[in-house]
Amino acid sequence: MNRYRHPFPGAFGRILGSLANSVGLANLRHAVMRRLPFLKLESDVTDVVYLTWMVDVDAAQGLAPAGHVLWQRDGKTPFTILTYRHGHFGPAFLGGLRRMMPSPLQSNWRLYSERPGQVIFLKNVLSNPLHAMGTRIFSDALQSHYPASFRHAAAGNVFKTEIVPGDGSAPALQSAVRIAATKTAPPQFTDWHSAVEFLACQDIAIAHVARNDALAVSKIELPIQLSEVQPLEPIGEVTCPLLRQLNANCQPFCFLVPAVKFRVLSERLKLAH
Repeated sequence: MNRYRHPFPGAFGRILGSLANSVGLANLRHAVMRRLPFLKLESDVTDVVYLTWMVDVDAAQGLAPAGHVLWQRDGKTPFTILTYRHGHFGPAFLGGLRRMMPSPLQSNWRLYSERPGQVIFLKNVLSNPLHAMGTRIFSDALQSHYPASFRHAAAGNVFKTEIVPGDGSAPALQSAVRIAATKTAPPQFTDWHSAVEFLACQDIAIAHVARNDALAVSKIELPIQLSEVQPLEPIGEVTCPLLRQLNANCQPFCFLVPAVKFRVLSERLKLAH
């Protein structure tokens, strides 16, 4: 599902694809990195737009790793796309020097395990090819895709997002949302506050690693201040082909996290069964 394909044809794209999908390179990295401390990462992210659909749990369960049951209520489970701008994404040990690091856009596509605080990564997209290739070579939990174009920007109270995969493996997305006047939650949650807390506050992300049927388990820190979260509403239809596969026939539940410090604390690989 997460095999990398470069968005532009040609020899250079084929070379990058070979590196990104190399089993030998991944095995070498495992052999080296298991003997070294984890390089913690940090970013000051902004304009985090959450789009969540309550989809058929039977349709979504097939996308989850074996043995991981999805959280569900009344046969529905959340599928979330969150998109944001990084703020100098790089090693935490750099301190103030992290300002030299780039600030790419990222979009994270995920489901929610019934195990508290755990999310299941389906797709990750990064707008910077170096960051995307870096996650492919140095991470199992964040196997990212690089699209032909990626836009995510605010204009007043409106946030527009567009991911165009080109010939590559990145997923497609087009959405526009604006600040809403009311706070309305999906019926599967008690209220707006509890819905936002469940969908946004996690500390473990997992991803299936197909090459050896293992799970990448990453501990993250995302100290979101719930009092600062703002409700959003969609403007028109959100375009995303994966929604049809998940039988998503409702408008997304949307909200904005204006800013938060994001940290990746650890990553380990374990057998899926």
